[in-house]
Amino acid sequence: MMKSSLDILMSRLRMKQLQLLIALDEHKSLHKASSAMAMTQSAASKALAELESMLEAPLFERAKSGLIPNPFGRCVIRYARVLAADLNALCQEVAQIRAGTGGRLSVGTIMGAVPGIVAPIVNKMHAKHPDLAIEIIEDTSANMLVMLDDGRVDLVIGRASVSDQPSKYHYQPLTDEPLSIVVGRSHAEPGVNEIGFAELANHRWVTYPSYLPMSALLERELDLAGLPMPANPISTASPLVTVTLLQESPELVSILPASVARVFERHGMLRVLPVRMKSKSQTYGVVTRKGGELSPAARQFVQMLRETGRPQ
Repeated sequence: MMKSSLDILMSRLRMKQLQLLIALDEHKSLHKASSAMAMTQSAASKALAELESMLEAPLFERAKSGLIPNPFGRCVIRYARVLAADLNALCQEVAQIRAGTGGRLSVGTIMGAVPGIVAPIVNKMHAKHPDLAIEIIEDTSANMLVMLDDGRVDLVIGRASVSDQPSKYHYQPLTDEPLSIVVGRSHAEPGVNEIGFAELANHRWVTYPSYLPMSALLERELDLAGLPMPANPISTASPLVTVTLLQESPELVSILPASVARVFERHGMLRVLPVRMKSKSQTYGVVTRKGGELSPAARQFVQMLRETGRPQ
């Protein structure tokens, strides 16, 4: 954007206009959005027209389902959400500083990074800064990148490659995420150093929804073994449900990140089977927004990640 255009935006842009865009995106109606903003519909219409005039582009299109943001609108709404989230974080941090507490840190993470990376660093952060409020969100990389875009998390431990625009993020690789085949403790010990997927064909599988990487990897491994995906599996996105089901039945088998499997095996809840994976493990790392400024707590978290290196 030309400097003159930036000067116009800086002098005329109002947060109320950006909040209106977010409300329009959520409600798809000028009437509903203006009500949510406690504005008259005419005032909301005027505010939208002023914003479109400043940007020299329409932001919405009318459809049967209501007002739908066009590419310009989606771009501005994305940044509006980031600004709103940053302002909300600013207000919270100012209030916490005034109250004598230590601010907040929100980290998004994939499941496999929790035991060996996230949990140890969170414990160190808590010991150093007992007044720091820390939020950990475990989800898929794709969902967490949306949260990162919206400012709901400060950083993500996951994969930027799942985005259709990975170049808009800073990505620093950390380590691989190997997977393990697991059963309950009541499952008979195999008694050999290595078994294949064919030997598990008669077992019922606990699998994962297709949007999770573990589902695709299991399908690939079975395909390499010349086997189809399990018929009539039990499907869940929850590792807790997976572990509970495996404990209840010696006939069930599943797949988990190796770091997670080791935690449950160490506590006598699961047994890791000696199944060698042929597929290469996926790599994950630290993902942050380009152009965004990390909070002091987030910067320290990232620095500790660098110092920790590969998880044990």
